[in-house]
Amino acid sequence: MAGIRGLFKDTAIYGVSSILGRFLNWCLVPLYTIMFPAEEYGIVTYIYSIVGLALIILTYGMETGFFRFANHERYHDAMEVYSTALVSLAVSSTAFIAAVLIWLQPISAALDCGAHEIYVAMMAVTVGLDAFTSLPFSFLRYRKRPVRFATLRLVNIGLNIGLNLFFILLCPWLWEHAPGWIAWFYDPDFGIGYIFLSNVATSVLNLLLLIPELRGFRYRFNGKLWREMIVYSFPLLVLGVAGIMNQTIDKIMFPYLYPTRDMAMAELGIYGANYKIAIVMVMFIQAFRFAYEPFIFARARERGEDRQQSYSDAMKYFVIFAMVIFLGVMFYLDILRHFISSAYFSGLKVVPVVMIAEFFFGVFYNLSVWYKVTDQTQWGTWFSLTGLAVTVALNLALVPVMGYMGCAIAAVCCYGVMMVASYVVGQRRYPIEYHTGRLAFYFFLALAFYGLAVVTAIPGHEWLTMAMRTPLLLIYIWIVFRREGITLRSLIRG
Repeated sequence: MAGIRGLFKDTAIYGVSSILGRFLNWCLVPLYTIMFPAEEYGIVTYIYSIVGLALIILTYGMETGFFRFANHERYHDAMEVYSTALVSLAVSSTAFIAAVLIWLQPISAALDCGAHEIYVAMMAVTVGLDAFTSLPFSFLRYRKRPVRFATLRLVNIGLNIGLNLFFILLCPWLWEHAPGWIAWFYDPDFGIGYIFLSNVATSVLNLLLLIPELRGFRYRFNGKLWREMIVYSFPLLVLGVAGIMNQTIDKIMFPYLYPTRDMAMAELGIYGANYKIAIVMVMFIQAFRFAYEPFIFARARERGEDRQQSYSDAMKYFVIFAMVIFLGVMFYLDILRHFISSAYFSGLKVVPVVMIAEFFFGVFYNLSVWYKVTDQTQWGTWFSLTGLAVTVALNLALVPVMGYMGCAIAAVCCYGVMMVASYVVGQRRYPIEYHTGRLAFYFFLALAFYGLAVVTAIPGHEWLTMAMRTPLLLIYIWIVFRREGITLRSLIRG
């Protein structure tokens, strides 16, 4: 039980940077949706979808590989593992940035961004730097330094937000009232380019702040170790690519599938903005992952059945808190929707669908413990490729008919298939008693409460409706806590 308490304490600390950081970035969404039309925000959504894919490729599973080999019984020097991985990422990231800058024009044209080459160049530098610095952040997690991890994350997030506010709000005001002050560096026509410029500056600061994690040890490159890490991590690379494509391929494909091409970017902008509302579920999953991954490998070195119980408990608490988050967002959506411009409200219908999809992904990630601790990571690849096939097929079938709602439905089906497949195979190869009946009860009970909230809503009386939903949320929490024997005192004592 102490291990589980430590896991959730670390989750809470990592969550300071993950949840608060994402929330602060989330607060930029109303700025973007107010200051830029949907078609321009659609370009931002499209480019960031490509960036997410590139970042996974450039880290090629080295973060998880580092955790595995730093805890490996055959390698007792974690710093040798760390330095080997650092050298590998430094070389690949530098080569990527150089290649994009050298062949910027054809690469931009291939990405359908020929009119925005400068955006591509800036994001290439950002991705290269972020791929390299991902390992020092993993090193902080390995050393169990969540406070420094969270502090660095928040400093960079603060800079990114500050630069966005400076370029998108303050500079236009200065341009109107005192243009001579900023004419030497500010171009009002650059528009959304300042979003990408802010990211470049943040990534550079990231690198500078992580210098202490890049010094104080002798750099060594162990070729044999590196090859073993690549062999171990390559399935994770394929898994990561398939996984991120499951999250982004709909946005990449959307402009080519939507029936009206000139409206595609505007519709994509609406979808992307409403997707941000569902980010609360993603924030929780990410915070949980930061603490969970080092935890499971440390647990894998222990003996006895306690570790099996730990994995089961982790899943149980994940489902409980994820469902509370789902109900909290959906019950108070009438407030949360004002984080985007009213011009984007037509896409609110995708929020519950996307949240369920992200919940399925979170369960799938928890289930992935069996193939990670048994070094059978190829299974993760097969599950993700299966999910990718579902995503592509359903997007091809649904987007021309249903628009961005087809993207959301495809996401639910994709992650649902991956979740079920991982559970079925995992129970045969590394059985863990997850008490699926109880977890399913909590899930469907939450859906039932959401359905009840929808049918009892009073049109035109949002505040009264939300007041009626609050007791429903409290009843759900009471039912779950009662069944699990959870008390407020036990939560406070942690």
